[in-house]
Amino acid sequence: MSRDERDDPRGEDSPGDGACRTSPALTGRAAILAVVMCAIALSLAYPVREYIAQRKEISDLQREQAAARKKVDELAQRKRQLGDKSYIEREATRRLHYCRPDVTCYIVLDGGGEDGRKARSDGPASRPPWYETLWRSVETADRPR
Repeated sequence: MSRDERDDPRGEDSPGDGACRTSPALTGRAAILAVVMCAIALSLAYPVREYIAQRKEISDLQREQAAARKKVDELAQRKRQLGDKSYIEREATRRLHYCRPDVTCYIVLDGGGEDGRKARSDGPASRPPWYETLWRSVETADRPR
């Protein structure tokens, strides 16, 4: 070996030799590394997809659980209301026109006078309250044929 070859740290031929050595674009080690990386990526694709799907399912279930809890709270509040005697009396008075014996109750039919009567006659016929319909059906069933 000549002194120039020993001093060249790259071990390349000197330009004076006329031969130029090039390294191949893809070595065997690089090809094996690429195949291994592809295998790892493919083997991780399915578990990652399942992980994402499970996270979405968990968030959906948490949302459903929150809605169910809200509904349970509303039903518990309704149960407390229905257990309160004063609430039951207010609802009976409001919905059924219930009047306790010691209280004087009034029902205002129409405060409009003549104008109210004309508006009613021009508009569609109103249905009587449910209890009047029920009472009429009882009276009709009670009549002899």
